[in-house]
Amino acid sequence: MINSQDIKNGTCIRLDGKLYFCIEFLHVKPGKGNTFMRTKLKNVVDGRVLERRFDISEKLEDVRVERRPFQYLYKEGGDYIFMNQETFDQIPITHDLITGADYMKEGDIVEVVSDASNETILFAEMPVKTTLKITYTEPGLKGDTATNATKPATVESGATVKVPLFVNDGEIIEIDTRDGSYLGRVKA
Repeated sequence: MINSQDIKNGTCIRLDGKLYFCIEFLHVKPGKGNTFMRTKLKNVVDGRVLERRFDISEKLEDVRVERRPFQYLYKEGGDYIFMNQETFDQIPITHDLITGADYMKEGDIVEVVSDASNETILFAEMPVKTTLKITYTEPGLKGDTATNATKPATVESGATVKVPLFVNDGEIIEIDTRDGSYLGRVKA
């Protein structure tokens, strides 16, 4: 149990039987009345954001989480199989628990967050930026850089990304895994 005044960004708490990460907090001391904490909490399971206010003396159940690097090995049915980098144990994780799963290729390292008390996998996160090779896109024309026009390109993970017209097959590009946006070309 922790006091509500000890909440910081990244603190994980159990509230109404659900797990939440604190993404924003503010210690408020009004002119009249008691001091309180104004927080924004993100649900671990569905990603919804909840604004909640706690009195300073209020006790909350904190959850100890562990973050470990896991390597993506292969896909089996609807599950993705990962290997713990320290113990070499293999675990399956479903697609909906992985942020950026569409841009993941074999061998990528992801950060798996689990509840330390019962070893339950909460979610897995790809790094914010990843590099992927384009496997197919329509040929671009030289000089097509004046407009912000884009075209679809299929990358090696199988996902489709919108890229500028001058990007061609076989090029390596950098992608933001949160929204799948094109960030730039990578020189090999």
